[in-house]
Amino acid sequence: MISVGTKKLAPDDFFQILFLGEKIELDASAVEKVKATYEFLKEFAKGKVIYGINTGLGPMAQYKINSNLELQLQYNLIRSHCSGCGDPLPEIYAKATMLSRLNTLMQAKSGVHIEVAYLLKELINRNINPYIPEHGGVGASGDLVQLAHLALNLIGEGEVWYNGKITPAQEVFEKEDLKPIGMHIREGLSLINGTSAMTGIGMINLVHAKNLFDWAVLASSMINEIVESYDDHFSEGLNKVKLHYGQRQVAFMMRSILKDSKLIRRRADHLYNGKTEQVEVFKHKVQEYYSLRCVPQVLGPVLETILNAEKVLINEVNSTSDNPIIDTEAKNVYHGGNFHGDYVALEMDKLKIAITKLSMLVERQMNYLLNDKLNEKLPPFVNLGKLGLNLGMQGVQFTAVSTVAENQSYSFPMYIHSITNNNDNQDIVSMGTNAALMTKHVIDNTYHVMSIQMITILQAIDYLNYHEKLSSYSRKKFDDLRTIVPKFSEDTTKYKAIRNIENYILENKPKFPLED
Repeated sequence: MISVGTKKLAPDDFFQILFLGEKIELDASAVEKVKATYEFLKEFAKGKVIYGINTGLGPMAQYKINSNLELQLQYNLIRSHCSGCGDPLPEIYAKATMLSRLNTLMQAKSGVHIEVAYLLKELINRNINPYIPEHGGVGASGDLVQLAHLALNLIGEGEVWYNGKITPAQEVFEKEDLKPIGMHIREGLSLINGTSAMTGIGMINLVHAKNLFDWAVLASSMINEIVESYDDHFSEGLNKVKLHYGQRQVAFMMRSILKDSKLIRRRADHLYNGKTEQVEVFKHKVQEYYSLRCVPQVLGPVLETILNAEKVLINEVNSTSDNPIIDTEAKNVYHGGNFHGDYVALEMDKLKIAITKLSMLVERQMNYLLNDKLNEKLPPFVNLGKLGLNLGMQGVQFTAVSTVAENQSYSFPMYIHSITNNNDNQDIVSMGTNAALMTKHVIDNTYHVMSIQMITILQAIDYLNYHEKLSSYSRKKFDDLRTIVPKFSEDTTKYKAIRNIENYILENKPKFPLED
């Protein structure tokens, strides 16, 4: 059971709740603070003008709302902003949005009634997730449209994911004996005003980005085994003179994977032994192609981008991101722009660029294996059948190349793509949810490309009969993956094999040590 409230939610908490189904509870002391904040706001608001309680919203904030219509305003706010379109967020992303919103409200700075938190907790624990269309929010005032669809469920309206199907919320609430929330002061505005959709999506993106990074290091290591590369490009001696944490980590990870490989060459044994005086042309390359030799330099920045994005998103998810902010200690209500999603938008843009670069590295490594004129040791397209009659991996290369090209197009930054709207009230926005969703698409695409690369690696190892020479870690992964996609020489459809490998990669994160 993971407690939500006083302690900061960590990346592993998100993983446990969203991927492993761990239940949550509300921290008792945080519950009392939420209650106290609500009571304070109820008294403080009397006789004062506070945005979103007794005023209109956005550019209509100059209109005073009569006290008998204040609660209706909250319902109007939710319903009017349920205007999203496009495909629904997959369940896990919708659940991440809900968890992110709950954690924000439990910071006790929003002034909501505690019943909001209790209902969110129940929905998360029962895996009842909001129907949230992808398109709508501009990331300031936060994820208004996406979060309105979440809020709609909390008042018992709209649709939810239930047992894998989109079902009317009212029907599910009746079946589960759940009671919708009522409006008290500002529940509508507190629910939809903030960065919880972009942040929730971003947290899942981080889980997948870290997984893809580890697979990319493993695949790069295995390809270096296949081509019998020299060991100095990932050596400690070479990489310690470059003062980048990520580069050093990647090199260390490669050394950990390859420490007992019988295929990796020591340069001293082959080129520093004084036996090359009569050689005019070296059969084996003196230095490998960049996609093999520069793995620490290419994947190092990817790792650092992931780690920085994680730091920023953890700060965001443990912050209060709506407006206004209720401060019971200072006995004040502050108006401002904590709903603005620029922090998340920029990190998601950087992350999608980094993962796009990772996918480009994967594709170039695969191209090296498929092109016999480059590698000079494998048949064209790693074709284990009859050349000319059979085509090997030729067909799947088209898929990898076109998918990487799509990633490159997705990598245009949303952070700088502000469009004024809301009667020019929102004259600079973050587009953070768009950035997070585009990052999701880049990650999904990269899983496809990674799966194709791994099948190519398996075929190359089988052709060369290198099974016994692989490092122990590479051999284990080879054996695991070969149980999913057996060696093939005849031409067969590959889409199911790609899908099966992808499912394995999704569910089995490589585990090798990191250097302190």
